[in-house]
Amino acid sequence: MFKKEYITIPNILSVSRIVLLPVLFVFIFVKMYLTFTVSYALLGMTDMFDGMIARKFNMKTEIGKYLDSVADLFFFLSSAYFIHFLYPEYLNPNIGLFFIFIGILAASFIVSYVRCGKIILMHTFLAKMCAVLVYFLVISSYFFNTTLFITFIICAYIVTFIEVILMFIRFGNIDPDTLSIFSLLKTSRK
Repeated sequence: MFKKEYITIPNILSVSRIVLLPVLFVFIFVKMYLTFTVSYALLGMTDMFDGMIARKFNMKTEIGKYLDSVADLFFFLSSAYFIHFLYPEYLNPNIGLFFIFIGILAASFIVSYVRCGKIILMHTFLAKMCAVLVYFLVISSYFFNTTLFITFIICAYIVTFIEVILMFIRFGNIDPDTLSIFSLLKTSRK
């Protein structure tokens, strides 16, 4: 059911990340790589601004968290495709590590579903850091060889989703905005 209170600037920014994503694919297919890079940078900034505005103006909602998670999932899966399509020479040396990451990501979805009855995409500190790194990876790959940067990011994502799996196993259904397993452990000791 659609409600008027769902129409907020943060929610519009999250939805714009999903709706405008196909434009990035068009830029790639017509070989407008600089236009793609600039558009990617602008569209990626909506992820920063939706959360910042939601917190600053007290516009945080459950639907907003969900929209942000869905937009992040589409945007960062697309980012993996963009790196694969545009810069395979940077990704190929990391392909084995990338598949390990995909396995751990899938395991986190399975564990969250088993423990919480739904798939939860967490917004931990590490997950946010990795998202920022991927954002800069796609942009910087236009200018530099980013093979080692990709290795670092994949390793950081592996650590991130191992932490998420441990959070679900130990604490079950948790707020997707929980910063880390350490913040949960600190809270549970009180």
